[in-house]
Amino acid sequence: MRTLKNSSRRDFLKTSAALSGALMVGFSIPSAGKTAATVTPINGWVRVGSDNTVTIICHRAEMGQGTYTSMPMLVAEELEVDLRRVKIEMAGADPIYINALLGGQLTGGSTSVRDAFDGLRKAGAQARMMLISAAAQEWKIPESDCRADNGVIFSKGGKKLFYGQLAPKAAQLPVPKDVVLKDAKAWKIIGRPVKRLDTPAKVTGKAEYGIDVQLPGMLIASLAQCPVLGGKPLSVDDTKAKTMPGVIAVVKIDDGVAVVAKSFWQAKTARDALNINWDFGKGASLSSAGISQGLKDALAKPAAMLKKTGDVDKALAGAARKMTASYELPFLAHATMEPMNFTADVRKDGCDIYGPTQFPQLAEGVAMQITGLPKEKVTVHTTFLGGGFGRRIDVDFIVQAVQISKAVGKPVKLIWTREDDMTHDFYRPVSLNTLEAGLDASGKPVAMKFRLTSPSVTARLFPPVVKDGIDPFMTEASVLPYDIPNTAVEMAIHDAGVRVGYWRSVSHALNCFANESFIDELAAAAGKDPVAYRMAMLNGEGSARFRSVMNIAATKAGWGKAPAGRFQGVALMEGYGTYVAQIAEISIDKGEIRVHKVTCAVDCGTMVNPDIVKAQVESSVAYGMSAVLLSRITFKDGRVEQSNFHDYPVMRMNQMPVVDVFMVSSLEKPGGIGEPVVATCGPSVANAVFAATGKRVRKLPIEAADLKSA
Repeated sequence: MRTLKNSSRRDFLKTSAALSGALMVGFSIPSAGKTAATVTPINGWVRVGSDNTVTIICHRAEMGQGTYTSMPMLVAEELEVDLRRVKIEMAGADPIYINALLGGQLTGGSTSVRDAFDGLRKAGAQARMMLISAAAQEWKIPESDCRADNGVIFSKGGKKLFYGQLAPKAAQLPVPKDVVLKDAKAWKIIGRPVKRLDTPAKVTGKAEYGIDVQLPGMLIASLAQCPVLGGKPLSVDDTKAKTMPGVIAVVKIDDGVAVVAKSFWQAKTARDALNINWDFGKGASLSSAGISQGLKDALAKPAAMLKKTGDVDKALAGAARKMTASYELPFLAHATMEPMNFTADVRKDGCDIYGPTQFPQLAEGVAMQITGLPKEKVTVHTTFLGGGFGRRIDVDFIVQAVQISKAVGKPVKLIWTREDDMTHDFYRPVSLNTLEAGLDASGKPVAMKFRLTSPSVTARLFPPVVKDGIDPFMTEASVLPYDIPNTAVEMAIHDAGVRVGYWRSVSHALNCFANESFIDELAAAAGKDPVAYRMAMLNGEGSARFRSVMNIAATKAGWGKAPAGRFQGVALMEGYGTYVAQIAEISIDKGEIRVHKVTCAVDCGTMVNPDIVKAQVESSVAYGMSAVLLSRITFKDGRVEQSNFHDYPVMRMNQMPVVDVFMVSSLEKPGGIGEPVVATCGPSVANAVFAATGKRVRKLPIEAADLKSA
């Protein structure tokens, strides 16, 4: 087992993926109560108390997507325990919890179930076998004469021992290397619609989010950051602020000036009284118009070739008809409901940090770097996340909290305002997709060129992953599923001067919007029905699953049979191992677009919890439709122009369409479901707008001009 020894971001991806299946032995936790139960760790995911309480460790952040339920379901299935009676604890930072699909201990990329499906079942089975071995030794009988059920080991002769009785002995036994996992036919938990385990705590208010953290002697900080991203404070006049009620200290850190006070309102009010001289840096001249022009200028620069088949130029030259189109998407904020916050308690002998993070390993690393403390002296306490969507992979707000606590020598909770959050995000990148196709006499594409120009998140966060100019997290959904004999897929990384971050569905949203909108344009040029046109070209890898979801969505949506005054659009995509077909049904009245119904057919392989799958599709529609119809981030004089939900609107309840979700029953490998449907919202609605108006949408969000008939 390799332990990370420094906080370099470059090193995180180098950690062995094999760690994800490892088991940790040798830690313990105290138990509360008059007669405290002793707690024994069987492995890194299972702890058993002498009172027979079973605790399962959830090693992926819970930000609403259901890991707090789905991760324990995988362990409990093989451990043979009643899921309704187990306790769940969030994991701290530890290399055994590495996400093998991403190379770090982080939650993102719709990987939680995909990464954990085999490993967590194995962890549960190993713990079960160790408990069975302990019972067999106690009874001096073969292990084959023992079975586990509902937290109890039974012998053929009718004897029984509870897990709590066996745990101390079981923990001393060797961890079995090879275990036989249950056949799907024997599953009691996996595949069933289990009620979420975090709901009771959230309903009663007992769930702890970062904003809820309370520590003895804790102070509150509010941070003034440069209005231009990347700017730094040069000097500050804090005379007035220091005289205001409750103010304890004013602290200048790397990227701002913090006021530390007894309450948030005291800290925020005093922060507003600071007189700061800023160095705006090179970003002071940024504007949305300039950024857009920069994307267009980047088209003349060399691009990296992701995929090439056939002779594209020759096929284009001989095509009966040529078509070109460009699609441009704006910066977007993550707009989590819980603004950025984190609590740090930096002491000479240790550092504890508390709050919502998708990347506890990186949080631990930066705390080590700032404090100079070794790994064993830094503890990460991950709370529930009030939304993440990729924003909480970054750790800027954690760095700030640790720096402030170190400066004042007390526990400090840093709280951003909504305005701080909206104007200092790591934004979803802008993009410009250009496509060119050649059609034969029947209207079928014989050649296609695809090029994406966009900033790279990965080049900033994980530079070693970008090789030969290719960022794999920029090229998602860039290769079409259709049978086109001559294709060329290129990408060009373009630094637009704005810091960017991973945003729910990452580059799927950029590329699917362009590809599926363009395919619709080709269908119209060929005089073909958009669904039939796509179906005729589904002949390659995954075509059976694509055809299945398309057939389901078209049938359930009543494709071609929309009520009078309503119009339909379709989109098809594979993302994160999940196949999605989506049909949007819209109407347009007095320049207003209304999405009445969204029909989604999804094949995400084996489903751990169908209820969570359905909920994730519904939430993806809400998030995706916000980007399609309402939201954008723009710049003027280096400043973000949006500051809150009044000028960065998101979907409201009265705007939400009916969402019909149809899930394919399958035993294929699990796919991710938290993100792919976000990406199909753009093209499905844009294609419906064309059906209604005859005019193509090539930018989002959709504006009134896009709704006027051609």
